[in-house]
Amino acid sequence: MHNINALQELLQEPKEVMITTHHKPDADALGSSLGLAGYLKKKGHRVTVITPSDYPEFLNWMEGNDDVIVYSEKNDALVQRIIAESQVIFCLDFNTLSRISEMGEYIRQAQGAKVLIDHHLEPEDFADLDYANTSAAATAEIVYDLIKAMGDADLIDTGIGECLYAGIMTDTGSFRHPSTSQNVHLIIADLLQIGVKTSNIHRLIYDSSTELRLRFLGYVLKDKLVVLQEYKTAYISITADELKAYNSKTGDTEGLVNYALSIEGIVFAALIIDRTQAVKMSFRSVGDFSANEFARSHFSGGGHKNAAGGISMDTLEATIQKFESLLPLYKDQLQQALTK
Repeated sequence: MHNINALQELLQEPKEVMITTHHKPDADALGSSLGLAGYLKKKGHRVTVITPSDYPEFLNWMEGNDDVIVYSEKNDALVQRIIAESQVIFCLDFNTLSRISEMGEYIRQAQGAKVLIDHHLEPEDFADLDYANTSAAATAEIVYDLIKAMGDADLIDTGIGECLYAGIMTDTGSFRHPSTSQNVHLIIADLLQIGVKTSNIHRLIYDSSTELRLRFLGYVLKDKLVVLQEYKTAYISITADELKAYNSKTGDTEGLVNYALSIEGIVFAALIIDRTQAVKMSFRSVGDFSANEFARSHFSGGGHKNAAGGISMDTLEATIQKFESLLPLYKDQLQQALTK
């Protein structure tokens, strides 16, 4: 991680700043981006947040959301111009340019200084300044620490704090994951001190399901959950037709993989979804079994040790078959995985 002085020097004078995050942003991706944007605006910078895709409606309450540009083919020229004109480009909550689709190559070719703020494993070497911390629970945690390290903790108001809290809360699984450190709790204490209403944010994110999404959840858990006790593994697969039948929107499948992992005795879980263009996969594990290594080795993915993503260009059926065929190779690891 670069010295904080390098970032302070880069931001010493007002600049044209762009912030982006990964495809299908979650609460940490969007929250860290909008939290950083709010802070930089207070410092006099001209800031534009661009996401490479849409994101769940239950995140639309965040301060600054109305100004976010969502990339599409229709605004490609505008996005290219903003990237080209940006003097500083912040890349948050991802560490390989492939995670931002078409925008990745635009940023690779951009002349502006690129700043990486992230907490995932094995980053691509594309940034001029790197503030990656794989021990951090969330990118929002790193953003908070950077603002504080620059002596500007007093600029974190309620709106910025709410964005950062959302990122930390969700990426720690409401503070139950092992990544929930002392530092996390101290940050939350500071955010409570400035008036962040934590229970309200929890409600906005977790208690905003439509009736159809709940029926979709019931269907998935009843009919699509496969449990393989021999391998301490469970998975859920969803077809494109099933997504269409329940009018699934961005965010509707978020968290489904955790239901599979919550089964007693299960140490590895997967969510396998046919997104038409490709089969997207989410992996979760507990203890010392590495979901990250599994994703990187077999499904062109990666992430954290216990939470990773992957992709398959095969059919859904072929992807499931491949996934199941790999489990015997990991049988001993799965059976012996330490979960405490």
